[in-house]
Amino acid sequence: MVTWSLLRELAGFRAENGCATSLYLNLDPSEVPTAGDAQARMNALLTAAAKSDRKDLTHAQRGSLKADWERIAQWFDDDFERDGSQGLAVFAAGLDNFWRTLPLPEPVPDKVKVGRDFQLAPLVPLVARADGTIVAVVGREQGQLYRLSAGRLEELIQHFDEQPGQHDQGGWSQARYRRHIENLVHEHLKGVAEELDRSRRRLQSPKVVLVCAEEMRSEFTDELSAEARDALVGWTAARAQAGPAELLDAVTPILERAEAKDESEAIERWREEAGRNGRASAGWEQTLEAASDARVELLLFQEGSDRSAWRCPACGRATVSDGSCPLDGTRMEEVDAGLDLAVHQTLAHGGAVWAIRHHADLAPVEGIGALLRF
Repeated sequence: MVTWSLLRELAGFRAENGCATSLYLNLDPSEVPTAGDAQARMNALLTAAAKSDRKDLTHAQRGSLKADWERIAQWFDDDFERDGSQGLAVFAAGLDNFWRTLPLPEPVPDKVKVGRDFQLAPLVPLVARADGTIVAVVGREQGQLYRLSAGRLEELIQHFDEQPGQHDQGGWSQARYRRHIENLVHEHLKGVAEELDRSRRRLQSPKVVLVCAEEMRSEFTDELSAEARDALVGWTAARAQAGPAELLDAVTPILERAEAKDESEAIERWREEAGRNGRASAGWEQTLEAASDARVELLLFQEGSDRSAWRCPACGRATVSDGSCPLDGTRMEEVDAGLDLAVHQTLAHGGAVWAIRHHADLAPVEGIGALLRF
């Protein structure tokens, strides 16, 4: 899965000795059903890359670039396992000792890009925004806490309190025995709630999803702290013996609804700030300037939005027009992917990036905007 930490790692790379190759391969089964189809697409990508003009490179750089493409082809032939992947990304820079392969959970357009840094914009729509979410699975005797990490549920805590069976009733009256069981269940739920509160604070988790029987939901949520209740984004039920994969399937619709809600709130906040000329940028000129000045808290772009732009080869500053860098006077160079410049600048300065899927509010401002720190 694509995570913020991975994006920041890739954004932090800049080729000092050679070139950085970013290769994206579409593996959507409806378009690329067989291994032979995938191989043909990979061969076509690498062949087109080999035919491109590289006269601006040194002899050593051209040789290293060719070696990188040969390594990609060899790896794809010998080591790649499709295993349900719908896309593939490969990042290579031999002269700078960088190599990373990344199977993707969603399709991406076929593309090879060579430059000083890696192209990251195709990965942004795939970023796992729900990473870190705690999934609390609660029953009358057991409670498990999982944390969503890189598309998988990892167990954090298992809390078990065995309740007495019918044979343990002895001389108790039925009503008294029932109250005793209810008290034990209540104490168990209280213990699980306390574990959840501690884990949420320790992990600084912004979201919690509850999995339990409907009749237990209100009793359990009553035991949570106000902060944990505020972090609760949804509830669902699952089979008593469900494993992590089945639980993830059960909570995925809740996480998707939570993402859509987060997006709505971000867009509304952006619209309010932009409407009063507050802490928001709108359009390419304002947004590239803000990203270069480390002012972007959250970069927002409509999927498919992009345009050419200009970049300072010395400091990386981005702008929509030609000229000299206002910081160091270096002549700006044109690039065909302005979105990638905005993404790199935002991530390099600690901001986040969202591809907007559920709203069209950015269409009137060229498909891009940002919420700003100042």
